[in-house]
Amino acid sequence: MKDKPYIVGVAGGSGSGKTFFLNCFLNHFSPEEVCLISQDDYYFRVGANMTKEENKLHNFDLPTCFDIQKFESDIDKLMNFETVYMEEYTFNNDNLTPKILENKPAPILIIEGLFIYHFENIKPLFDYKIFIDAQTEVALERRLNRDLIERGYSEEDILYKWHNHVMPSYEQYLLPHRSSCDIVIDNSVNEISNILNVTDTISNNIRARLRIVK
Repeated sequence: MKDKPYIVGVAGGSGSGKTFFLNCFLNHFSPEEVCLISQDDYYFRVGANMTKEENKLHNFDLPTCFDIQKFESDIDKLMNFETVYMEEYTFNNDNLTPKILENKPAPILIIEGLFIYHFENIKPLFDYKIFIDAQTEVALERRLNRDLIERGYSEEDILYKWHNHVMPSYEQYLLPHRSSCDIVIDNSVNEISNILNVTDTISNNIRARLRIVK
């Protein structure tokens, strides 16, 4: 086994379509070939006991909202081919029971999340950096559809967070890293073929680099 996994970063703003991209990308590899670790699972467990108004005003879109020490520690373990465990983050949804996630080391390590290129100790680790982009109005529409249906937020709360938390944080902590990424993927158009073609190209390039036979 190599000295360390090949590390791929996948970042993008809220509503950019990171989850859909990752699902398509992971389909190109077997579970033994790739490990995915998500920044979202390292949220500090706050918010469950908040009132709706407190939840609305609390900014969950800051780097300080994450247990960065554990995030870095688990990434270090995976780089040394150790298995890591963490509790799934359920976005303060009382109707969901968190699962204990088992992340096994693999030749390819995918790190995804909003601030992965901002964290100083993680930023230098990437062999390949991906930035998922989308037009602001498209991203907002996706956010509205997701949070109204999946998380039960009101439209007023979603729009408040979007304008006061989501966009300012995106512009300060993520957008400055866009130009340093290896590839920027425009995911504004909801056409599956676009993402399938891109993930096919990227996965083939990684396979060739690591000499993984399909």
